[in-house]
Amino acid sequence: MKCIQSNRASYRIYWALILVLGCQIPTPKTTGWGFLAHKTINEKALFLLPAELLSFYKQYLTFIREEAVKPDKRRYIIEGEARCHYINIENYEATGKEIPHHWKEAQQSYDNEFLHTYGILPWHINHMKNRLTRAFKEKDGNLILRLSADIGHYIADAHVPLHTTENYDGQLTDQQGIHALWESRLPELFASEYNFLFEEKATYIDDVQTTLWQIIRNTHQLSIDVLAIEQQLDTTFPSTQKYVFEQRGTTIRRTYTHAYAEQYHEALDGMVEKQMRASIHTVASIWLTCWIDAGRPDLHTLGAITPTQAIVDEEETLQDFLIQNIRPHEYTEDHNC
Repeated sequence: MKCIQSNRASYRIYWALILVLGCQIPTPKTTGWGFLAHKTINEKALFLLPAELLSFYKQYLTFIREEAVKPDKRRYIIEGEARCHYINIENYEATGKEIPHHWKEAQQSYDNEFLHTYGILPWHINHMKNRLTRAFKEKDGNLILRLSADIGHYIADAHVPLHTTENYDGQLTDQQGIHALWESRLPELFASEYNFLFEEKATYIDDVQTTLWQIIRNTHQLSIDVLAIEQQLDTTFPSTQKYVFEQRGTTIRRTYTHAYAEQYHEALDGMVEKQMRASIHTVASIWLTCWIDAGRPDLHTLGAITPTQAIVDEEETLQDFLIQNIRPHEYTEDHNC
């Protein structure tokens, strides 16, 4: 009990600092897309929504954008959060079983340790979709904003090839660092050149779970090229020109040179831009789907929302959920994937 009380106290202090300092508390490393990409994806997704939703979300654009990175920050304070960001397809395929699309079937096919180790990303997104739909039904403005920002993050992660493979950072092929190169360094350097204008607006998704698995499969196929192209470039690029040291805030870190990143980016032939665009459209479409499934509630009757308290309330609810040793994939009946 003392341990639980201590954890809760530390947790409250952490989030109090987050609110006061504007989310500038450092974390050991970024995960998923880099912070810039996650924020960009959530922001651009808003403008694919129909007028009824856009007018609501646009009031809270800054919140939706800035909170896009919160799930990555939770990884370092909440046990069990990490597995929600990835799925190692090779490890599932190695069992010889067809990977179930639905959560109840997955629980019957794999034990908790297996799911904990090899990730639950697509099932978790569907869980979040169900929660967001319920928040719309209940017209809970705070929770709508909180869950919209969160689900945008997980959907974006599903479009990152290295979030679908056991060789997530090239550690099995002597390519350590490729994770940050693909998802952080390249967007930071080149996203300003990407085309984020869309002719097609958000669309309703009839079967979210099946669509998520199609996304995961397509993303996983890209992981082969992500690794192979960098491996080939490494054999021809001068090793002394591959890395550079840059200062970020008060720290100095080693990263890939602009020249190396540029050649890799060109060899990928638009892959990063395509995946960011796909992420944006999927995020907007799932927000729209949740709203429609909730009966298209009129959100303009909610009045002004101050979402900062929702951060604390929702995160403490999740902390209580996990601190009682309930696995995050053991969802309650109304949250079944």
